[in-house]
Amino acid sequence: MSTKENNVEVAIFQKAKKGQYYCGDSYFYTETENEFICALADGLGSGEFAKESSQIVIDIIKDNVHTTVEQLIKKSNQQLTGKRGAVIGILKMDFHSRLYSFSSIGNIGLLTITENGKKKRNIPNAGYLAGYHRPFKVVTDRLDPEMNLIMFSDGVSDNDLSQRFLLNKDVNQVTNAYANHVNGEVRKDDTTLIAIRYEN
Repeated sequence: MSTKENNVEVAIFQKAKKGQYYCGDSYFYTETENEFICALADGLGSGEFAKESSQIVIDIIKDNVHTTVEQLIKKSNQQLTGKRGAVIGILKMDFHSRLYSFSSIGNIGLLTITENGKKKRNIPNAGYLAGYHRPFKVVTDRLDPEMNLIMFSDGVSDNDLSQRFLLNKDVNQVTNAYANHVNGEVRKDDTTLIAIRYEN
């Protein structure tokens, strides 16, 4: 699946873990005139209850797209009181300042790839959202005029992230190559890989 707006193109690969109908990962992205936001949530465990928790987080983000990454994480955390819990990654791009902000609690990762192929991986904050106060940091960095950003859940392995096809500028080719790379493998976790192409 792929969509292209004004500044950003997105392609997504998602697959439930072996034996599960429901994928416990949920995602959302949208582009406005001034910004782009993408969120990926992974409910703890697997199956229907994991999906419920991750979808609660995504619904909060859909309803509050114009607030900061920090506020989005706090609002999501409040809504998970009494639920199973979820890990979350939120990416925001500001087209005017040409900066992106990212925060992750748990094992949602972000890999940035510049035009010359230089990779940088953000380290998530430990833990998960479950209604309790949790310290976290938001990383802000410069958007290159052209770059790829890869968001991923814990079903994506370090070996997957070392593959050369991630350097492809075409996000559809990235997700298609990833699908071929994992084809036939038994995945122990729900797997979501979101390939994002930014061009100013």
